[in-house]
Amino acid sequence: MNDSISITISATRGHSIGDVLRRAATREPGKLAVRCGAASWTYAELEHVCNRLGRGLLEQGIGKGDRVAVLSRNSHAFVALRFSLARIGAILVPINFMLNPDEINFILANSGARMLATGADLIEAGRAAVAKGCAVEKLVWLPGEEAAAPPSGMTTFEDLQDVDGSALEVPVDGRDLAQIVYTSGTESLPKGAMLTHDAVMWQYVSCIIDGGMEARDKILHALPLYHCAQLDVFLGPAIYLGSSGVITAKPTAENILALVEAHGITSFFAPPTIWIAMLRSPAFDKTDLSTLEKGYYGASIMPVEVLLELQRRLPKVKFWNFYGQTEIAPLATVLRPEDQLRKAGSAGKPVVNVETRVVNSAMEEVKVGEIGEIVHRSPQLLSGYYNDPAKTAAGFAGGWFHSGDLATVDEDGYITVVDRVKDMIKTGGENVASREVEEVIYRLPGVSEVAVVGLPDPRWIEAVTAIVVVKNDAVLQEDAVIGHCAGSIAPFKVPKRVIFVDSLPKNPSGKLLKRELRTRYIGSDTLGKAIQKDFRT
Repeated sequence: MNDSISITISATRGHSIGDVLRRAATREPGKLAVRCGAASWTYAELEHVCNRLGRGLLEQGIGKGDRVAVLSRNSHAFVALRFSLARIGAILVPINFMLNPDEINFILANSGARMLATGADLIEAGRAAVAKGCAVEKLVWLPGEEAAAPPSGMTTFEDLQDVDGSALEVPVDGRDLAQIVYTSGTESLPKGAMLTHDAVMWQYVSCIIDGGMEARDKILHALPLYHCAQLDVFLGPAIYLGSSGVITAKPTAENILALVEAHGITSFFAPPTIWIAMLRSPAFDKTDLSTLEKGYYGASIMPVEVLLELQRRLPKVKFWNFYGQTEIAPLATVLRPEDQLRKAGSAGKPVVNVETRVVNSAMEEVKVGEIGEIVHRSPQLLSGYYNDPAKTAAGFAGGWFHSGDLATVDEDGYITVVDRVKDMIKTGGENVASREVEEVIYRLPGVSEVAVVGLPDPRWIEAVTAIVVVKNDAVLQEDAVIGHCAGSIAPFKVPKRVIFVDSLPKNPSGKLLKRELRTRYIGSDTLGKAIQKDFRT
């Protein structure tokens, strides 16, 4: 077979992220694709915008293999840019908008991004990061959910579209890089996980099959699109299927509840912290949530007591627990609706395109009930960490990808995540999984949220410490929390200290920042004693 025929066949068999939108637009041209604020696009309109945007990027010198960073809150423009970059073979580098200019600069410099697209309220942060030195040649302004005028002298989203809008024919192979997604930086510096089109597309299939996703879904995309959970577990599969989405940059309980009612939302994802905020909102019982059929949670562990409350107050909603991480694009296991109560607290079983084990340090599978590390094999996995061969080799040691999460497996093969390796508390020579203690504390009626961490202690090395948010109408004392735990778990697991706070620190994806809590309270001589009186939030 000659080279020209091989190229033709390869192009004809093309299957990349950029192809997903075009196929959906062919099937459902007049169907709503995305709505964000006043902007609303059908699939045909979104396809047209992406073709024009792709050509505009090519005219700016951005082509296959070039990295384009995005520093933006959720918007219709973010969605269009994501699929335009994929269509021309450029590589998306999404950036956490909560980072400071130094942290943003690290990602820009490390990835070698040549363009930075910023939302209206993030321009100055983007400019400050670029000024510190990197390969960025151009900044582009993206419109957001709220109307705003672009700054003068800056290339805009509309400027890029001022070109011919005919279909693009850039050859993109499934093995080409689609994105470099930087981990949340729980270590000293974030790592750039390289994900190909194939990896992300295999993950779409896992989400659709194991998450019960359908073309008829009306999805609310409220969690940040810079994070792979909202971007690739929900937005990507939604476009693949041709379902309709509402996009918001405001993941507050009140805004989410209002949008569900206003748009007849049937499907919604949020981490446990957001579901808890919704349950605690005065608007919850006043909002018509009758259209909601599917609820998804992930990013952190759902307390069993909260899950029971959700099922009681939203009896018609089916729930899925999605567990995974950036490096596996990111879905790895799922707990299905029929198992929510039967296996409450579990992360479920591997999705269709993932093979998962829980192993000891010798890479042997642990016995039922023993704690080990979760490891994976899957076509969804990263191709490596960008410019970091040492961490890549460590991550794939033993021929499996090491998640860094600790878990147990029950007699039915269901996996329960007990902690991150770094979050396991070592106290008085014993290991304590923070999740076990948190689950016990959540049984106290007055507890709204809790995080358990280990803090330095001269006697215990690490003291089990509970940091508690109390419900608005509740009164709680430290002695009551400690006494409650003492009646339920072994003495070495019982918190030595209890701290009452107004709120727990979270990143924009709703994940609890335990590292920040540890840093905040290290060195305090009055940790548990500072607030021993009755406490009201």
